[in-house]
Amino acid sequence: MMDTYKCNICPRTCGADRNSGVGFCGVGGGLRVAKAFLHMWEEPCISGSHGSGTVFFSGCNLKCIYCQNHVISQGNFGKEISVDHLREIFTSLKEKGAHNINLVNPTHNVIQIREAVLGLAGIDVPIVYNSNGYDSMEGLRLMEGIVNIYLPDIKYFSPELSLKYSGAANYYETAVLAVQEMYRQVGGAVFDSEGILTKGLIIRHLILPGLASESIKVLDWIKRNMPEDILVSLMSQYTPYYRAGEFPEINRRITRREYERVVNHFLKLGFENGYIQERDSAQEDYIPDFNLEGV
Repeated sequence: MMDTYKCNICPRTCGADRNSGVGFCGVGGGLRVAKAFLHMWEEPCISGSHGSGTVFFSGCNLKCIYCQNHVISQGNFGKEISVDHLREIFTSLKEKGAHNINLVNPTHNVIQIREAVLGLAGIDVPIVYNSNGYDSMEGLRLMEGIVNIYLPDIKYFSPELSLKYSGAANYYETAVLAVQEMYRQVGGAVFDSEGILTKGLIIRHLILPGLASESIKVLDWIKRNMPEDILVSLMSQYTPYYRAGEFPEINRRITRREYERVVNHFLKLGFENGYIQERDSAQEDYIPDFNLEGV
C-alpha cells in the first residue's frame, strides 16, 4: 500500500487518498499490471536479440485521446498484484533472458516500484524507466540510483495542444525539466559489446498528423538543450485509436510529406545518435495484446 495519505507523486498533484480510493491515474495504493513479456519491438538497443523484459502498468496520469494502449491506460485493465509478486515478475523475465527490465508507464507507481527493486537481490540487468514524460522531480528522485536507462516521451511543445489532446496544459514545461533531471541521474549513453544500452537516456517523439511544425519545435529544443550523448527516437507509428475519431484533424495517419518534413529536419539538426522509425510502422502489429501474460 502507499505510504502517502494525499498522493502528489506525479505532476497532477491530485491529492487523492489512494489507500481508500484512486487517483487521477485511476489506480489505488496497490499495483495493477496488464502484461509482462519479452518485447521485441522497442528500439534495437533496448530489445536486442532476446527481448526487453517489459512490464505494462495500468492507469495513466495523462488522458491522450489517441492512446494505442487505452485499454490499460484509460480502461485500467489489469491484475492487482503485490510488491512481492512484482519482484517475482522481474526475476522471471530475467531468467527468460531479458536484456533489461522495462517499466512501461511507471510514473504513478514509483513508490511501489522502488520498494520492489530495492528488495530484489542480484538483479544485474538494467532497469528502464519508460514514461510519457509527465514526471515530477519528487518521483524521479525516488528512482535515482535504481534506474539505469530513462526512456521518456516529449510529446508536445504547445500547451494548447497538450491540453486538447492529453489533458495537461503544463506538459511541455514539465517534460523538459523531467528529461534534464533524467540525464543528470544517468548521464550519457553506454553500450555493451553487443550494442545493448546499459545506461543512458533515449528521448522519444511521436509525429502527429498535421503537427509537423510541433515536432520540429520539439526536436529544436532537444538539439539546443540536451547533450550530444543522448539518443533520440523519432516515431511515425501514429494510428488513430481510442477517441481520435472525435478530432477530425488527427483522425488519420501521417502523410508521407509530413513524415519527410520532420525526418529531414531531424537529419538537418545533425543528431548523431538515435533512430528514425519507418513511416509504414503505423500497424496494429506493434500494439501488444493485453491478456495478463506473465502476470
